[in-house]
Amino acid sequence: MKPDWDKLMTAFKDSATTLIADVDCTADGKSLCEEIGIQGYPSIKHGDPSDLQDYEGARDFEGLKKFAEGLGPLCSPANIDLCDDAKKAKIKEFSALSPAKREEMITEKEAEITKLEEGFKTMLDGLQKQYSEADERKTKDIAAIKESGFGLLGSSEGCERALQEDEYQHRAVDSDVAGSGVTQGDASRLAPSIVLNVAFAQVAGNAGGGASLEGTQMDESTAV
Repeated sequence: MKPDWDKLMTAFKDSATTLIADVDCTADGKSLCEEIGIQGYPSIKHGDPSDLQDYEGARDFEGLKKFAEGLGPLCSPANIDLCDDAKKAKIKEFSALSPAKREEMITEKEAEITKLEEGFKTMLDGLQKQYSEADERKTKDIAAIKESGFGLLGSSEGCERALQEDEYQHRAVDSDVAGSGVTQGDASRLAPSIVLNVAFAQVAGNAGGGASLEGTQMDESTAV
């Protein structure tokens, strides 16, 4: 994002109404970032310097430029003519207060915001703890299931299926040998070729609609 931001600063460097700038929150700008409530990087804020708001729009150059072009003076004590009647009344009310009273009110509002942020963080920490505990329980429970013989059960099932498939193939070979003229004594030696040719005949039959196993010719030279 930095290249686009640098490009944006260059585009607005001569603007009389809009300032595009960056602040290093890890160095000299740390106190300013704390004052305006920066909580993560990179963060973008906009608006009146005394009341900056979070920017939630696009972060590529074109998106940033379009947003910046729409910026301008906002309602504030310095630009009261831009305020509606309700905000003008608020500004008048706050201006009539003593500096000490305004500072007291600002401190109270900041404390309310801090309390809300701390409550939110506490909730997140609690959720993170619950997640970690649940994940740990899940890992232990899965390990216990596997250690109880689940792996051997799966291996036994796989072995049994393999034996059943092997038995089925031998039965298929015995049946084909009986109808092809090949002696039972040659079955074990020719079985691979027989199974291969049967599969070929079935494919040809499905494709052409007329092939049959009786047309398959075999001899010992075709054995694999």
